[in-house]
Parts: sequence; C-alpha cells; structure tokens
Amino acid sequence: MRRVAAAALVLGMLATPASAPSFPSAPSLPSFPSLPTAPYAPPAPSPSPSRYQAAPDTQRTRTGALLPGPGTYADDIAKGETRSYRVRLDGSTNVFLSAVLTPVPGAAIDVVDGISLSLRTPSGQACGLRTDVRFYGDTARPVADYVSRRVEPGRDCQEPGEYVLDVEGVGRDTGSQGKPWRWPVEIGYVEEAAPGSDVPAPLPPTAWSTEPPAGALGDGETRPVRGGTGFNDAPPLAGSGSWRDELRPGESRFYRVPVRWRQQLFARARFGNAEPPPGGSALPDGLRLALYNPARGAVDERKGLYTGEPATLLLGTAPAAYANRTQGATESVGAMRFAGDYYLQLTLDRRAPVPVPLALDLTVATPSPAHAAAPAPGRSAGPVSGADSGPASGLESGPASDPAQGGASAAGPDPVLRAVGIAGVSTGTALVASLAAWPLLPSRRRPRLRSRPRGRHARGA
Repeated sequence: MRRVAAAALVLGMLATPASAPSFPSAPSLPSFPSLPTAPYAPPAPSPSPSRYQAAPDTQRTRTGALLPGPGTYADDIAKGETRSYRVRLDGSTNVFLSAVLTPVPGAAIDVVDGISLSLRTPSGQACGLRTDVRFYGDTARPVADYVSRRVEPGRDCQEPGEYVLDVEGVGRDTGSQGKPWRWPVEIGYVEEAAPGSDVPAPLPPTAWSTEPPAGALGDGETRPVRGGTGFNDAPPLAGSGSWRDELRPGESRFYRVPVRWRQQLFARARFGNAEPPPGGSALPDGLRLALYNPARGAVDERKGLYTGEPATLLLGTAPAAYANRTQGATESVGAMRFAGDYYLQLTLDRRAPVPVPLALDLTVATPSPAHAAAPAPGRSAGPVSGADSGPASGLESGPASDPAQGGASAAGPDPVLRAVGIAGVSTGTALVASLAAWPLLPSRRRPRLRSRPRGRHARGA
C-alpha cells in the first residue's frame, strides 16, 4: 500500500557520497548483444507536453498476430477490448513481455482506467499472475509493467510451444457517462538465457536500508537535462549527481540510470516554487516519482500534493540481486531483479497552472557491511545478495552512454543476460516537504486469473 507522508526538510547537507567497498565479482557468463535504443535527442520545446516517442525499430502488429521474436511492437487498444498476441517459446529461455499504455497527455481518464496483462497457453492455462496497470490518478501518463515465463522446476508453462499474451483495456463501467478511449500500446518482448548448472546459486540475502547513505544526496550544483517522453528517448544520467529540468502541466519526463549488481538507487525529486492551483486548493497526488526496471516492470512510486509550494519526493530501492526473484520480501524488492538501465518517471498534474522547476538528485551506492548489518530505525530489512554470485546480468536497454552528454559511464552492467529485444506503485515511504529554502532554478474473455496490481512483483513471480 502506497503511503504519502509529509515532513519538513531544510536544505543544506553538503557531503560527498561515500565510496562503496569492494565485493567479489559475479561469475562470468556468455555475453549477448544489448538492446539498441534511439540515440538521445532532446525533444524540441513546445507549449504542450509531447507525445510518447516510439522506438526506431518498432514493428506494427495486430490482435491474433504472432510476435516473431524479441523486439518492440505497436498496436492500439480501447477500454473493454482485449488484444491477443501469439508467442512461440522454447523450453530453456526466460521471457518478459511488457506493455506500455501511452495516452495523449492531458487526455480525460478515470482513476482506474488502464490495461491488464496475462500470459496463457492456447487452452487457457494461466502462466502465473495477471498484472494490472492503472493510472490511479487524474492525469494521463505512460504506465507499464510486464508478465513473464521463467524456466524453473515447479513453475507453470515450462514446455516449448505457442503461448498467448492478452492485453485488455480496463476501467470502471460508468455507462453513457463513461470516458471511452483508444490509445497506443507498445509491446516489449525480451529474452533472457536461463542460468546454467555450472553457475553457483545466489548467496543468502543480507540486510540493507532504504535510507540513502549519509550525505549522499547533496544540494550542490545542478546540470541541465531535458527528460524524454518515455523509455525510448530517456536521456542517460550518471549514477550520482544533480540535474535540473522543468515539468509542464500534464507532462511526464523519463530518465535512465544504470544500476549494477548489489547497487541501490536513491532518487530525490525537488519541485520548485510555482503558482498554487486554481482556487488555492491542493491537488492530491499532483506530483509523482515512479521507477521501472530494465524489463519495464514497475518497481515503486512516490506521490505528493501539489500546492505550488516547494516539495520533495524521495525513493530508495533494494540492492539489485538475482535472488530478489524468489527471495524478495516485498514486491518492490522483487522488482529489483536485474542489473541494467532503470527508468525514473516524473509527472506533474495536468491541472497545475504553470510549469514547475525540477531538480533531480541521484546516487547509486553499494551498502557497506556496517550499513547492511544495521538498517535504519523504522525500516524493515529486505533480502539482497550482498556479494551476489547469482547467474544474471542486466537487461541492458542500450549501448554504453556517452559521458559527454551528461550520461552514464561507459562501464555498464555485467553483460550476462541475452536482452535481444525491447527498446529499453507499491510499498515504501515518501516525503512531501515544505522547504525553508530553495537554491534551485528559475526556472490491462479469459479464464479468471489472480491479479497483481501495477508495480507489484509477487515473490517468485
């Protein structure tokens, strides 16, 4: 259950991120080509939010069609409609099938509108949980998640053959007063080589804290960046630092950040001073900070009030570990199952009267043994592989980023996954803070299935 908490925060911490200790490297596995993405080009400024940008190699598909293999596919879907796609799977490869619903920015929506995803055999046997992806708000924005077929003893759908991915447009039945819609949907198909018998099992999980290391998120100099419209044009950001941008009303902007094994990502979004909403009232959930993993699975989300006053949202993850797939105590921990590019999404309510200046502070850190042994007060310890010798690597969404563009270091995640396709909220705490000072900028008819809400990765899913 997502919760929003308010707290006062005074800016002024000045410290350098602590250096991470050295851990044993994960075992070496065969290298596979990573997924190409569009070269990053900042969207041209416009008076209204830009539409979601498709991947350059996107293929058009339709319901009933066969998705021939890994890649990105485009279709559209309406509320109450189910689009079905056939996939042929072997008996040795993990597969992740995602869907991104991309409404027109500012479109009229109902809070429970969205899509539902499920994977099944042609005879109707469910391959795990259904995934629900809803807006849970008044502002249309890209929303995404995935279903998977993992090759493991005791799991369903292990045999090679044809399977069916169902994507259903869902929402509340409000009769003639409802809000009909038909929007584009982007289907992602990713394969991952299953671990071999010669790869050691992951080490037992250890403790960690969702609090960032002391002084890791400073208030120093910010660098300019322009966020992308979605996964395909999200600019790369180095793992630690501060960037400044601006959000227009109804707009979402995306940024990608590389996270390697055992690393945690901490992100703080600082929204600057702007005009209050019409009538001076607050906009619930008017500010959003969401995180997606390399397979476009929802990891976590923070929400806050928009009042026109400065506000802060803070998000911290579990360390990325292969063991999180089966040993993750919560869904947000389970989603931290890859190394690779993670995607931050910042959204401003469409009813905000003016653009809002934004500062995005990031740090990517490996918890030290001392930090792991003593979680912060009030935080539950979550499972992670402290020195993960598990068999996997990141679903890399693109080639090494160019540091000259303010992007990620060329030293990306260990190349242990075969991510041949795809072009690139849940539990936790959030801070919505009134800041005393602001040194920023001017600036988803099938058999009944159990459902997994958006952003939730049940243990073993």
